[in-house]
Amino acid sequence: QVQLVESGGGLVQPGGSLRLSCAASGLTFSSYVMSWYRQAPGKERELVAALTGFGSSTDYANSVKGRFTISRDNAKNTAYLQMNSLKPEDTAVYYCNAEHYSMATISYWGQGTQVTVSS
Repeated sequence: QVQLVESGGGLVQPGGSLRLSCAASGLTFSSYVMSWYRQAPGKERELVAALTGFGSSTDYANSVKGRFTISRDNAKNTAYLQMNSLKPEDTAVYYCNAEHYSMATISYWGQGTQVTVSS
């Protein structure tokens, strides 16, 4: 029923940009905190960025501050991650996550999309 469908991943050169999209369906989008996580080979999954339903609160990993921007369009039920000045160490599988504001046990994950930064 609930689906988070990601798109926008791919191969880019260092210094390039990508915008990831996460289209949500089957839920009341504005009731969920949207987040992006990533997992590189051999490493734990880490939070990249998070955004509340009305854009009043954001959180970024220190490694991406100033380069990545999370946003959401509640009318389109879509979250975004704009990634600029990409570095090889940004290479990872990126996952979209939705967590209900008041019921933390209700959460969903996207399927993951590969981002590869290489020359």
